[in-house]
Amino acid sequence: MATPLAGIPIEDVSEERCVPCSGLLIDRDEVETLSARLKAMADPTRLQIVHLIHQAPAGELCVCDLTESLDLAQPTVSRHLKILTAAGLLRREQRGTWAWFSIRWDALQELRKRAFPRGIDSSPY
Repeated sequence: MATPLAGIPIEDVSEERCVPCSGLLIDRDEVETLSARLKAMADPTRLQIVHLIHQAPAGELCVCDLTESLDLAQPTVSRHLKILTAAGLLRREQRGTWAWFSIRWDALQELRKRAFPRGIDSSPY
């Protein structure tokens, strides 16, 4: 045991050796797709949008519903929806004047599976 620093013991692991990672890297194209989807979700407003759509009784919402719920202007909400749709996380259906959005659950499942293949159950914690 090394000398404690400010009362916190520090474990001496100087004799242990690093073991090179034996895992395989994700294909570069797949990393780009995963990164784009994770970036699309990494925004508070977009997370709220996905959450609101998930909570909707029919599993879909119109842009007008989202602007009211988020208290944001329609162009702002549309920009966020465009990012989520371009990332493949939302499905867009045009009905007359309004666009309706629903979650692409297959894309979210694939994102979880590809980004975190071992899953929560295999975590050592």
